[in-house]
Amino acid sequence: MVTDVPTAELIKYASNAFLATKISFINEIANLCEKVGANVQWVAKGMGLDHRIGGKFLHAGPGFGGSCFPKDLAALIQTGERHGYPMQIASAASRVNDRQRGQMLDKIREAVGGVKGKTVAILGLSFKPNTNDLREAPALAIARELLAEGASIRAYDPEALTEACHIIPELQPCHDTYHAAEGADALVIMTEWNMFRSLDFETLKSAMCTPLIIDLRNVYDPERVAEAGFRHVSVGRAARSPNGSCGRTSV
Repeated sequence: MVTDVPTAELIKYASNAFLATKISFINEIANLCEKVGANVQWVAKGMGLDHRIGGKFLHAGPGFGGSCFPKDLAALIQTGERHGYPMQIASAASRVNDRQRGQMLDKIREAVGGVKGKTVAILGLSFKPNTNDLREAPALAIARELLAEGASIRAYDPEALTEACHIIPELQPCHDTYHAAEGADALVIMTEWNMFRSLDFETLKSAMCTPLIIDLRNVYDPERVAEAGFRHVSVGRAARSPNGSCGRTSV
């Protein structure tokens, strides 16, 4: 495709803004799912069966980060402002993404009963798996707030740990998942690295103070985690406890 420069620029901005909007949309739906008792993964699957929508970028979580989506969304919004045309949908997507991090913080606070004096293990710091990119990573924003509220954070990421500890020196670097879990009151999955998809629950349980997994990427089936003896809290799905009970998460 060959076109003029303004059109080419808007193709780039519009494409990334649309994908970012798709993520913000499913995160809003996830938050509503928690209120009404629905399962966001099934909602997303049903939506994705419509080929006009498709299933990609319909994964609920702590919001988008990285080098492209936040930057290009902001550029599109600023371009509209400079030309006297507010980009309302793009602006809403950005606001929802900012709010989603607060929603995740509320989820963590509620699950552990207040974070002051608690030890939180964070798995994954990069904004997505298979990269060491920390730009606009939700994990860093959430970690900073937890530290400010008096939590201790034990962190592990296979690629981004060293740089993350330079950015946030208060993080306690750990050499693997189970080292991070030692003495933790909660284990928070922030980035869906493949190595976090096959955790040894018995080893985790013996290492942690409290058997609580806060799965912000919906990596695990809640029933499976509960059967292993953990309380499982995720995004857009009911929390599950080892005794088989479930409940809506109020955020």
